[in-house]
Amino acid sequence: MARRTKAEAAATREALLDAAEEMFFDQGVARTSLEQIARHAGMTRGAVYWHFKNKADILHALLDRVHMPFEELIDEIDDPQLAASSPLETIRLASHHALARLEQPRHQRVLSIIIHRCEFFGDINPLQMQEDLARDCYQSLHKHFTRAAEQGLLVDNLSPAMAAHLLQSTLAGLVHDWLHNPEAFSIHRRGCAMVDTLLGLLQASPSA
Repeated sequence: MARRTKAEAAATREALLDAAEEMFFDQGVARTSLEQIARHAGMTRGAVYWHFKNKADILHALLDRVHMPFEELIDEIDDPQLAASSPLETIRLASHHALARLEQPRHQRVLSIIIHRCEFFGDINPLQMQEDLARDCYQSLHKHFTRAAEQGLLVDNLSPAMAAHLLQSTLAGLVHDWLHNPEAFSIHRRGCAMVDTLLGLLQASPSA
C-alpha cells in the first residue's frame, strides 16, 4: 500500500507540473495563480501546497525536469568512440545532443517560460536562473576547452576562456532568436551547422 501511495503522489506531482507548465506558457508566471494550476490539473489547491511551497518552487521543479548539465549530456551520448575522441569532438557531440533536446516541446516551453514569460516577483528571479544555467554551461565548456588547449588543439593565442565564451554566446544568441519564432527554423539543424563551423575556426590546423 505504501508503495502504491508513493507512486500516486509522484503521479500527482507530475500532473501538477504539467498543468503549471501549460499555464505558465500560455499566460505567464505572474498571471497564473496556484488556484488556476490546481483547477487545470483537476485537483484542489491543497494538493498543490502538499507538493510545492509556492510558485517559485514549482518553477524550479519545472526547470529540474528538463535541465541536463553539460557533463550529463556527454554521459547520455550513445557513441562507443566518445571516450577516445578529442575534447573538441566531445564538445561538438554534446552540443548537437543539447540542440536536439531543445526541439522537444517540453524543453522548448520551459525555456520560453524562463526567458520570456517570467517576471521578477516574490522569490522568483528569472535573470538569476538564466545566469545559473549559463554559468554551469560555461564551466563545463571551459574544462573541455582547457583539455583541448593542453593537447594543442586550439589556434594560437586563443584561451580556453575565450573559446568557451565564443561558443556559449553563439548558442545563447541562437536560442534567443529561435524562441521568438520556433517555426522559422530548426534549431537543431541550424545550431549543429553553427557549432561545427565555429569549432572548425577555433581548431588548430594539423601539423604538416
